[in-house]
Amino acid sequence: MAEVRHITVLGATGSIGQSSLALVRQHPERFHVRALVAGKNFRALGALAHEFKPEIIGIHDTEALVQLKDLIGSLDCRVVGGEAACSEIAAIPVDLVIAGISGLAGLPSVMAAVNSGQTVAIANKESLVSAGAVVTHRATKAGAHILPIDSEHNAVFQCWDGWKGHQSSDTTNGRMSELSHICLTASGGPFLNLPLGEFSAVTPAAAVKHPNWEMGKKISIDSATMMNKGLEVIEAHWLFDLAHDKIEVLVHPQQAIHGLVYFCDGSVIAQMAGTDMRIPISYAMAWPERLDWQPEPFDLAAMGNLTFQTVNKDRFPCYHLARQALAAGGNATAVLNAANEIAVEAFLAGRIGFLGISQVVEACLSLGLDGDLTTIEAVFAIDRRARDEARQILAAR
Repeated sequence: MAEVRHITVLGATGSIGQSSLALVRQHPERFHVRALVAGKNFRALGALAHEFKPEIIGIHDTEALVQLKDLIGSLDCRVVGGEAACSEIAAIPVDLVIAGISGLAGLPSVMAAVNSGQTVAIANKESLVSAGAVVTHRATKAGAHILPIDSEHNAVFQCWDGWKGHQSSDTTNGRMSELSHICLTASGGPFLNLPLGEFSAVTPAAAVKHPNWEMGKKISIDSATMMNKGLEVIEAHWLFDLAHDKIEVLVHPQQAIHGLVYFCDGSVIAQMAGTDMRIPISYAMAWPERLDWQPEPFDLAAMGNLTFQTVNKDRFPCYHLARQALAAGGNATAVLNAANEIAVEAFLAGRIGFLGISQVVEACLSLGLDGDLTTIEAVFAIDRRARDEARQILAAR
């Protein structure tokens, strides 16, 4: 019988956290929740605390701390608030830390977990996009393991059993030498077949309607612009230590295949599954084993034809801006991420049109902002500066 794994869930009330805890509910004999962290939803966090009875819970929003403590009542659970306290929770030794806090706000907790040598199942792509060099360097130094939860990276992780070789410095005898390149797939979002002339009229309501996934507004917009896939290319660069030209993307609307690994002998291994996020999460939670959580059978016959195409630059300029930022190196990817968040926020608020998102990001990247990314403090500094510049660009439009 498998040993019980103790887990911490960061972003417990969000979509990744909820999917992770749903798997815990199905397998209470396999997992014990030691800690839970949320942003500001104290009611949902309080309910989860009563259900899973963790040793400690944390909420980033200190203004919600009093209400959270009232909800906890006499439950034997320590309650803390604020970013620093929540980051300390991530450092508490467990078998797995699930990093599901969205945005750059999740970086301090990710760093705390990594610095403590934890195994971290990461769904927070911004941490790697903006601070990949720092996070991966610290992970190597502390002996931490980073497991991908994003479906595409998890697919590559499952296909490429060279992961252990990749983590070794010996790339000659390790399995890295067998690899040709990897491929992430993309659905193409809601506007894959929209005439280019109609993009200027795209509304926020239309852009958040993803054809395959149920996601938050920001990530739905990123999918519609395919910035999300560009960010995933950057993330893959750090996760798998691959050059930018070793990471391919194909538009695959059916989303039956999530990732592929191409080997030097001409072989290609692909991971196929449905679009339920519990599939990649369960793999990370049980790794190196698999968890039988009784998903719906994957029916290829019902799916019919599977199609693939390259990414059209005119249709998805944000994707190509992300690739350019990765190729440029330095702090370009951190600037890209910050500018995109401000631009998407402005689009959702009706301040710019859909095409304005890529225009703001491109204008911000063209400034060539200087600054290193050797520390977390430096990452946040360039992030703040890029956001300020993006806001000025918006104000001048």
